[in-house]
Amino acid sequence: MIVVVGLGNPGRKYAKTKHNVGFMVVDALVKKYNFSEFRNKYDYFISEGRVENHDIVMIKPATYMNLSGNVVKKVINKTIINSLPDSLIVIHDDMDLPIGKIKIKKNGSSGGHKGVQSIIDSLGTDNFIRVKIGIGKDLFQDGSDYVLSPFTKEQQAIIKEKISQAADAIIVIINEGVDKAMNIYNRN
Repeated sequence: MIVVVGLGNPGRKYAKTKHNVGFMVVDALVKKYNFSEFRNKYDYFISEGRVENHDIVMIKPATYMNLSGNVVKKVINKTIINSLPDSLIVIHDDMDLPIGKIKIKKNGSSGGHKGVQSIIDSLGTDNFIRVKIGIGKDLFQDGSDYVLSPFTKEQQAIIKEKISQAADAIIVIINEGVDKAMNIYNRN
C-alpha cells in the first residue's frame, strides 16, 4: 500500500491558491486513474485505487496546513504500508523553486514548509518522499499572503501543465522507484 498526500488548506476560499497545489496534483491523479470519489473521513478526504499492481490511497487533509501531520500519522497508523520512505509520498508547494519547477526528494528538512514540518514532527522522521512544485515568490509580498493568493493567468498556464507532470512523476515513483523519477524530473 502506498499513501499519497497532497498538502493544502480546506475550503473554497483556498481552493485555487498557490498553497493548494498539492491538492491539485492529487485531484489530477484521482481523475486520470479513475480512483474512487473522495470520501470525507472527518479530518481528511480519501480516495483509493490501483495503478498496475500497486494499491494506492490518496489523502487530502481537511485540517489547515500546519496540522497536516496529525492526519498523516492517523492514516499511516490505519493503513498497512510497506516501509518508509517508499510508501509515503507528500506533494507540496515550494516558494524557493521557480514557478512550475518540480523537485523530488527522498528526505531532509521541511525547508520552512509548515505542512511538511508538521508531518516530520508527527511521524518523528523526515524519511518520506516529497514532490515539490515551485510556486516562486514575490519579494514585495509577505510569504504567507503570497502562498494564499491565486495564481496569475500567466502562472495558471504554467502550473496546469506542471500539475500533470507532477502526477506523472508520482506514477514513475510508484512503478519505477524514486531514483528513476529524480533522474527524469529533477533535471528539468
